[in-house]
Amino acid sequence: MESSQPYAYPQDIGFLKRLSVPDWIHAAVLVTAVLLALHRYGSHMDHYEKALLALAAPTFAWLGWHWTQARRLMALLAVLALAAIAMYGGVPEMADRKFFLKYFLSSQSAILWMSALFVLATLFYWLSLALRSETGAVIGSRLCWAAVALGFTGMLVRWYESYLIGADIGHIPVSNLYEVFILFCVITALFYLYYEERYATRQLGAFVLPVITAAVGFLLWYTLARDAAGIQPLVPALQSWWMKIHVPANFIGYGAFALAAMVAMAYLFKSSGWLADRLPSLEVLDDVMYQAITVGFAFFTIATILGALWAAEAWAVTGLGIQKKPGR
Repeated sequence: MESSQPYAYPQDIGFLKRLSVPDWIHAAVLVTAVLLALHRYGSHMDHYEKALLALAAPTFAWLGWHWTQARRLMALLAVLALAAIAMYGGVPEMADRKFFLKYFLSSQSAILWMSALFVLATLFYWLSLALRSETGAVIGSRLCWAAVALGFTGMLVRWYESYLIGADIGHIPVSNLYEVFILFCVITALFYLYYEERYATRQLGAFVLPVITAAVGFLLWYTLARDAAGIQPLVPALQSWWMKIHVPANFIGYGAFALAAMVAMAYLFKSSGWLADRLPSLEVLDDVMYQAITVGFAFFTIATILGALWAAEAWAVTGLGIQKKPGR
Protein backbone atom coordinates (compact mmCIF):
# COMPACT_ATOMS: atom_id res chain seq x y z
CA MET A 1 0.00 0.00 0.00
CA GLU A 2 1.43 3.37 -1.01
CA SER A 3 1.83 6.03 1.63
CA SER A 4 -0.28 9.18 1.27
CA GLN A 5 2.42 11.28 2.92
CA PRO A 6 4.52 13.53 0.67
CA TYR A 7 8.02 12.38 -0.09
CA ALA A 8 10.51 13.68 2.47
CA TYR A 9 13.83 14.68 0.96
CA PRO A 10 16.97 13.67 2.89
CA GLN A 11 18.42 16.54 4.84
CA ASP A 12 21.70 16.42 2.90
CA ILE A 13 20.01 17.23 -0.43
CA GLY A 14 20.23 20.94 -1.19
CA PHE A 15 17.19 22.99 -2.11
CA LEU A 16 18.28 23.58 -5.72
CA LYS A 17 18.75 19.84 -6.26
CA ARG A 18 15.14 19.26 -5.29
CA LEU A 19 13.85 21.42 -8.13
CA SER A 20 12.21 19.65 -11.06
CA VAL A 21 12.38 20.44 -14.77
CA PRO A 22 9.08 22.44 -14.64
CA ASP A 23 10.57 24.50 -11.80
CA TRP A 24 13.56 25.47 -13.92
CA ILE A 25 11.36 26.15 -16.94
CA HIS A 26 9.27 28.48 -14.77
CA ALA A 27 12.41 30.38 -13.72
CA ALA A 28 13.72 30.52 -17.30
CA VAL A 29 10.44 31.93 -18.59
CA LEU A 30 10.51 34.65 -15.93
CA VAL A 31 14.09 35.64 -16.74
CA THR A 32 13.29 35.72 -20.47
CA ALA A 33 10.19 37.85 -19.86
CA VAL A 34 12.18 40.32 -17.76
CA LEU A 35 14.89 40.65 -20.42
CA LEU A 36 12.31 41.19 -23.17
CA ALA A 37 10.48 43.78 -21.08
CA LEU A 38 13.71 45.66 -20.37
CA HIS A 39 14.64 45.56 -24.05
CA ARG A 40 11.25 46.81 -25.26
CA TYR A 41 10.11 49.14 -22.50
CA GLY A 42 13.35 50.00 -20.72
CA SER A 43 13.48 53.46 -22.27
CA HIS A 44 10.18 54.30 -20.52
CA MET A 45 11.34 53.12 -17.08
CA ASP A 46 13.27 54.89 -14.37
CA HIS A 47 16.06 53.21 -12.42
CA TYR A 48 13.65 52.03 -9.72
CA GLU A 49 11.36 50.31 -12.21
CA LYS A 50 14.28 48.59 -13.92
CA ALA A 51 15.61 47.36 -10.58
CA LEU A 52 12.14 46.21 -9.55
CA LEU A 53 11.72 44.33 -12.80
CA ALA A 54 15.14 42.68 -12.45
CA LEU A 55 14.35 41.56 -8.90
CA ALA A 56 10.96 40.23 -10.01
CA ALA A 57 12.50 37.21 -11.75
CA PRO A 58 14.20 35.60 -8.71
CA THR A 59 11.41 36.69 -6.36
CA PHE A 60 8.57 35.19 -8.38
CA ALA A 61 10.67 32.16 -9.31
CA TRP A 62 11.11 31.44 -5.59
CA LEU A 63 7.40 31.98 -4.98
CA GLY A 64 6.46 29.66 -7.84
CA TRP A 65 8.86 26.99 -6.55
CA HIS A 66 7.18 27.03 -3.16
CA TRP A 67 3.57 27.43 -4.28
CA THR A 68 2.40 25.87 -7.54
CA GLN A 69 -0.86 27.85 -7.59
CA ALA A 70 1.13 31.10 -7.61
CA ARG A 71 2.95 29.87 -10.71
CA ARG A 72 -0.36 29.28 -12.47
CA LEU A 73 -1.63 32.67 -11.37
CA MET A 74 1.46 34.39 -12.80
CA ALA A 75 1.01 32.64 -16.14
CA LEU A 76 -2.64 33.68 -16.29
CA LEU A 77 -1.82 37.29 -15.39
CA ALA A 78 0.81 37.43 -18.13
CA VAL A 79 -1.68 36.15 -20.71
CA LEU A 80 -4.47 38.54 -19.67
CA ALA A 81 -2.27 41.63 -19.29
CA LEU A 82 -0.44 41.07 -22.58
CA ALA A 83 -3.74 40.42 -24.34
CA ALA A 84 -5.07 43.74 -23.05
CA ILE A 85 -1.90 45.57 -24.12
CA ALA A 86 -2.14 44.02 -27.59
CA MET A 87 -5.79 45.09 -27.89
CA TYR A 88 -4.91 48.66 -26.96
CA GLY A 89 -2.20 48.84 -29.60
CA GLY A 90 -0.98 52.10 -28.07
CA VAL A 91 -4.36 53.82 -28.58
CA PRO A 92 -6.24 54.73 -25.35
CA GLU A 93 -9.57 55.07 -27.19
CA MET A 94 -9.56 51.31 -27.89
CA ALA A 95 -10.95 50.83 -24.38
CA ASP A 96 -14.35 51.88 -25.76
CA ARG A 97 -14.03 50.15 -29.14
CA LYS A 98 -12.80 46.63 -28.40
CA PHE A 99 -15.42 44.34 -26.84
CA PHE A 100 -13.10 42.44 -24.50
CA LEU A 101 -11.36 45.62 -23.40
CA LYS A 102 -14.59 47.44 -22.74
CA TYR A 103 -16.29 44.67 -20.78
CA PHE A 104 -13.47 42.54 -19.35
CA LEU A 105 -9.83 43.60 -19.60
CA SER A 106 -9.62 47.38 -19.31
CA SER A 107 -8.55 48.28 -15.79
CA GLN A 108 -11.95 49.56 -14.67
CA SER A 109 -13.81 46.56 -16.13
CA ALA A 110 -11.41 44.04 -14.58
CA ILE A 111 -11.66 45.75 -11.18
CA LEU A 112 -15.46 45.77 -11.33
CA TRP A 113 -15.41 42.05 -12.11
CA MET A 114 -13.04 41.56 -9.20
CA SER A 115 -15.47 43.35 -6.90
CA ALA A 116 -18.46 41.28 -8.03
CA LEU A 117 -16.55 38.01 -7.72
CA PHE A 118 -15.36 38.77 -4.19
CA VAL A 119 -18.96 39.42 -3.12
CA LEU A 120 -20.11 36.16 -4.72
CA ALA A 121 -17.22 34.26 -3.15
CA THR A 122 -18.24 35.58 0.28
CA LEU A 123 -21.83 34.42 -0.23
CA PHE A 124 -20.76 30.93 -1.27
CA TYR A 125 -18.35 30.58 1.65
CA TRP A 126 -21.11 31.53 4.08
CA LEU A 127 -23.60 29.19 2.41
CA SER A 128 -21.03 26.44 2.69
CA LEU A 129 -20.54 27.10 6.40
CA ALA A 130 -24.27 27.35 7.10
CA LEU A 131 -25.30 24.30 5.04
CA ARG A 132 -22.16 22.22 5.64
CA SER A 133 -21.70 22.09 1.88
CA GLU A 134 -18.21 21.40 0.58
CA THR A 135 -19.44 22.22 -2.92
CA GLY A 136 -20.28 25.76 -1.87
CA ALA A 137 -16.79 26.20 -0.42
CA VAL A 138 -15.16 24.90 -3.61
CA ILE A 139 -17.19 27.38 -5.68
CA GLY A 140 -16.28 30.18 -3.25
CA SER A 141 -12.60 29.31 -3.51
CA ARG A 142 -12.67 29.33 -7.31
CA LEU A 143 -14.52 32.63 -7.37
CA CYS A 144 -11.93 34.06 -4.98
CA TRP A 145 -9.11 32.92 -7.28
CA ALA A 146 -10.87 34.50 -10.27
CA ALA A 147 -11.29 37.75 -8.33
CA VAL A 148 -7.59 37.81 -7.43
CA ALA A 149 -6.62 37.19 -11.06
CA LEU A 150 -8.85 39.99 -12.36
CA GLY A 151 -7.78 42.36 -9.59
CA PHE A 152 -4.11 41.94 -10.40
CA THR A 153 -4.88 42.13 -14.12
CA GLY A 154 -6.73 45.40 -13.55
CA MET A 155 -3.74 46.86 -11.71
CA LEU A 156 -1.26 45.77 -14.40
CA VAL A 157 -3.43 47.16 -17.19
CA ARG A 158 -3.98 50.38 -15.21
CA TRP A 159 -0.20 50.75 -14.99
CA TYR A 160 0.00 50.49 -18.79
CA GLU A 161 -2.97 52.82 -19.28
CA SER A 162 -1.29 55.53 -17.21
CA TYR A 163 1.61 55.55 -19.68
CA LEU A 164 -0.81 55.63 -22.62
CA ILE A 165 -2.18 58.89 -21.25
CA GLY A 166 1.31 60.38 -21.11
CA ALA A 167 4.87 59.35 -20.32
CA ASP A 168 5.01 61.99 -17.57
CA ILE A 169 1.73 60.72 -16.08
CA GLY A 170 2.58 57.02 -16.04
CA HIS A 171 3.19 55.52 -12.60
CA ILE A 172 2.85 52.33 -10.61
CA PRO A 173 -0.81 52.06 -9.45
CA VAL A 174 -0.31 52.46 -5.69
CA SER A 175 -0.61 56.23 -5.49
CA ASN A 176 -4.12 56.89 -4.17
CA LEU A 177 -6.87 55.41 -2.00
CA TYR A 178 -8.64 53.77 -4.95
CA GLU A 179 -5.53 51.89 -6.05
CA VAL A 180 -4.33 50.80 -2.62
CA PHE A 181 -7.76 49.41 -1.71
CA ILE A 182 -7.56 47.18 -4.78
CA LEU A 183 -4.10 46.11 -3.61
CA PHE A 184 -5.45 45.42 -0.12
CA CYS A 185 -8.24 43.22 -1.50
CA VAL A 186 -6.03 41.04 -3.68
CA ILE A 187 -3.18 40.76 -1.15
CA THR A 188 -5.53 39.73 1.68
CA ALA A 189 -7.28 37.21 -0.57
CA LEU A 190 -3.98 35.78 -1.79
CA PHE A 191 -2.77 35.30 1.79
CA TYR A 192 -6.02 33.53 2.62
CA LEU A 193 -5.85 31.26 -0.44
CA TYR A 194 -2.33 30.24 0.49
CA TYR A 195 -3.39 29.13 3.97
CA GLU A 196 -6.55 27.56 2.58
CA GLU A 197 -4.40 25.26 0.44
CA ARG A 198 -1.70 24.72 3.04
CA TYR A 199 -4.11 23.55 5.74
CA ALA A 200 -6.60 21.93 3.32
CA THR A 201 -9.55 23.76 4.84
CA ARG A 202 -12.01 26.17 3.25
CA GLN A 203 -14.10 26.94 6.34
CA LEU A 204 -12.17 30.12 7.12
CA GLY A 205 -13.35 31.77 3.91
CA ALA A 206 -16.60 32.72 5.61
CA PHE A 207 -14.60 34.79 8.12
CA VAL A 208 -11.84 36.25 5.94
CA LEU A 209 -13.83 37.20 2.83
CA PRO A 210 -16.23 39.61 4.64
CA VAL A 211 -13.38 42.04 5.38
CA ILE A 212 -12.47 41.97 1.69
CA THR A 213 -16.10 42.52 0.74
CA ALA A 214 -16.24 45.49 3.12
CA ALA A 215 -13.18 46.93 1.35
CA VAL A 216 -14.89 46.32 -1.99
CA GLY A 217 -17.96 48.17 -0.73
CA PHE A 218 -15.84 51.17 0.21
CA LEU A 219 -14.02 50.95 -3.12
CA LEU A 220 -17.27 51.07 -5.09
CA TRP A 221 -18.65 53.94 -2.99
CA TYR A 222 -15.40 55.87 -3.37
CA THR A 223 -15.44 55.29 -7.13
CA LEU A 224 -18.98 56.61 -7.52
CA ALA A 225 -18.81 59.44 -4.98
CA ARG A 226 -15.36 60.78 -5.88
CA ASP A 227 -14.91 59.58 -9.47
CA ALA A 228 -11.78 57.91 -8.14
CA ALA A 229 -11.25 55.46 -10.99
CA GLY A 230 -9.73 58.10 -13.25
CA ILE A 231 -5.96 58.13 -13.66
CA GLN A 232 -4.42 61.38 -12.43
CA PRO A 233 -0.84 62.71 -12.53
CA LEU A 234 1.16 62.21 -9.37
CA VAL A 235 1.30 65.17 -7.04
CA PRO A 236 4.88 66.33 -6.30
CA ALA A 237 4.92 64.72 -2.85
CA LEU A 238 4.36 61.29 -4.43
CA GLN A 239 6.96 61.66 -7.16
CA SER A 240 9.48 59.63 -5.22
CA TRP A 241 10.76 56.10 -5.63
CA TRP A 242 10.31 55.63 -1.87
CA MET A 243 6.54 55.64 -2.45
CA LYS A 244 6.85 52.73 -4.85
CA ILE A 245 8.31 50.42 -2.21
CA HIS A 246 6.78 51.88 0.95
CA VAL A 247 3.14 51.50 -0.11
CA PRO A 248 3.27 47.86 -1.33
CA ALA A 249 5.18 46.81 1.80
CA ASN A 250 2.59 48.62 3.94
CA PHE A 251 -0.35 46.86 2.33
CA ILE A 252 1.24 43.44 2.46
CA GLY A 253 1.39 44.10 6.19
CA TYR A 254 -2.23 45.31 6.26
CA GLY A 255 -3.37 42.23 4.36
CA ALA A 256 -1.59 39.85 6.73
CA PHE A 257 -2.95 41.66 9.79
CA ALA A 258 -6.48 41.65 8.36
CA LEU A 259 -6.25 37.90 7.82
CA ALA A 260 -4.99 37.38 11.37
CA ALA A 261 -7.82 39.49 12.80
CA MET A 262 -10.54 37.55 10.98
CA VAL A 263 -9.00 34.19 11.90
CA ALA A 264 -8.93 35.42 15.50
CA MET A 265 -12.69 35.93 15.23
CA ALA A 266 -13.04 32.33 14.05
CA TYR A 267 -10.89 31.27 17.02
CA LEU A 268 -13.30 33.03 19.42
CA PHE A 269 -16.27 31.33 17.77
CA LYS A 270 -14.57 27.95 18.01
CA SER A 271 -13.44 28.34 21.63
CA SER A 272 -16.90 29.56 22.74
CA GLY A 273 -18.64 26.59 21.14
CA TRP A 274 -20.30 28.43 18.23
CA LEU A 275 -19.77 26.61 14.93
CA ALA A 276 -17.22 24.50 16.81
CA ASP A 277 -17.78 21.43 14.64
CA ARG A 278 -17.55 23.42 11.40
CA LEU A 279 -14.22 25.17 11.92
CA PRO A 280 -10.62 23.88 11.92
CA SER A 281 -9.00 22.95 15.23
CA LEU A 282 -7.81 25.65 17.60
CA GLU A 283 -4.23 24.56 16.88
CA VAL A 284 -4.66 25.25 13.16
CA LEU A 285 -6.32 28.60 13.81
CA ASP A 286 -3.56 29.58 16.23
CA ASP A 287 -0.89 28.58 13.72
CA VAL A 288 -2.48 30.62 10.92
CA MET A 289 -2.77 33.66 13.19
CA TYR A 290 0.84 33.35 14.34
CA GLN A 291 2.22 33.08 10.81
CA ALA A 292 0.05 35.92 9.48
CA ILE A 293 1.06 38.22 12.34
CA THR A 294 4.72 37.34 11.78
CA VAL A 295 4.51 38.27 8.10
CA GLY A 296 2.49 41.40 8.86
CA PHE A 297 4.90 42.54 11.55
CA ALA A 298 7.91 42.05 9.27
CA PHE A 299 6.45 43.96 6.33
CA PHE A 300 4.89 46.67 8.48
CA THR A 301 8.25 47.25 10.16
CA ILE A 302 9.95 47.52 6.77
CA ALA A 303 7.21 49.88 5.55
CA THR A 304 7.57 52.09 8.63
CA ILE A 305 11.33 52.42 8.10
CA LEU A 306 10.82 53.18 4.40
CA GLY A 307 8.15 55.75 5.29
CA ALA A 308 10.55 57.48 7.66
CA LEU A 309 13.22 57.62 4.95
CA TRP A 310 10.68 58.96 2.47
CA ALA A 311 9.56 61.65 4.92
CA ALA A 312 13.16 62.65 5.63
CA GLU A 313 13.83 63.04 1.90
CA ALA A 314 10.60 65.01 1.39
CA TRP A 315 11.42 67.39 4.24
CA ALA A 316 14.96 67.85 2.94
CA VAL A 317 13.68 68.71 -0.53
CA THR A 318 11.07 71.08 0.92
CA GLY A 319 13.72 72.76 3.05
CA LEU A 320 15.98 73.28 0.07
CA GLY A 321 13.07 74.73 -1.86
CA ILE A 322 12.35 77.24 0.88
CA GLN A 323 15.99 78.27 1.10
CA LYS A 324 16.14 78.95 -2.62
CA LYS A 325 13.16 81.31 -2.62
CA PRO A 326 14.03 84.98 -3.26
CA GLY A 327 14.18 87.13 -0.16
CA ARG A 328 14.84 84.22 2.20
